[in-house]
Amino acid sequence: MLYRLSHTTSYKYENGVTFCHNIATLKPKDMLGQKVVNYALEIHPKPTDFSEKTDFFGNTITRFSIQDYHKTLKVIAVSTIEKDHTLMPDIHQSVSGKSITLSEGLQHLKHQDPGLWDVKQFILESVLIANISPEIRAYAEVSFQPNRSIFEAAYELMQRIYTEFEFNPNVTNVATPIHDVILQKKGVCQDFAQIAIACVRSVGLPARYVSGYIETLPPPGKEKLVGADASHAWFSVYIPTFGWVDFDPTNNQIPQNQHIITAYGRDYYDVPPLKGVIYSSGDNKMKVAVDIRPAV
Repeated sequence: MLYRLSHTTSYKYENGVTFCHNIATLKPKDMLGQKVVNYALEIHPKPTDFSEKTDFFGNTITRFSIQDYHKTLKVIAVSTIEKDHTLMPDIHQSVSGKSITLSEGLQHLKHQDPGLWDVKQFILESVLIANISPEIRAYAEVSFQPNRSIFEAAYELMQRIYTEFEFNPNVTNVATPIHDVILQKKGVCQDFAQIAIACVRSVGLPARYVSGYIETLPPPGKEKLVGADASHAWFSVYIPTFGWVDFDPTNNQIPQNQHIITAYGRDYYDVPPLKGVIYSSGDNKMKVAVDIRPAV
């Protein structure tokens, strides 16, 4: 599949801005099963300073500053992405990967193998996933039993979140603690991903946050609206002897070609599409429009 992806973020500042410094994580990853055919980032007004680099997690981040007075800011990222999920290792074709139990996996992770050093950091607490509550641990233990397959447990966890949590964008925001989410059982894809990560880490396994996009289709007979898509998030579990496996609890599926990966992190805090600081006062309004379509 070949996709054309556009992500536009617009800001309007009531009293204008004299200085802003921003970090953007908008460029999709170039990796096995996903190829970035082209990518362009437009910023208006034109930045005074601009740089691009790879961060600690292997994501492409862009830093830019605007030191001239402005009342609006628009950041437009446009990509063409080629997806071929068949190039990725298939957990369903791996006997050891599908069958390794939680007890066996935890024992494997005790090895002092340098190849596991990067993986083990995703067991640790992170900014938004810390002090995991007894409620989250109890929720995790329903699926994760010592002699049960890690893959089966993670798959069931995904299904439980999908069926037991309500997708509601009016209940949470980026600052809502995961402990509130587990009690309310309401939120958005970011919340569902972080709840799942907290559950997986609570039993001693590595789990990471995946930031990206998903192609959405309009109802039958309806035309797809431009900019109607949105950023998306899901979680990934490291299964010893196999590797990372992604799970999307918002849509109850293992991601394939319709999921476009932008970045990996410990939680949302590591990989928001755009963040920064401004010198300003008054009300500021933000609008985001995302559009994903098959490229002709």
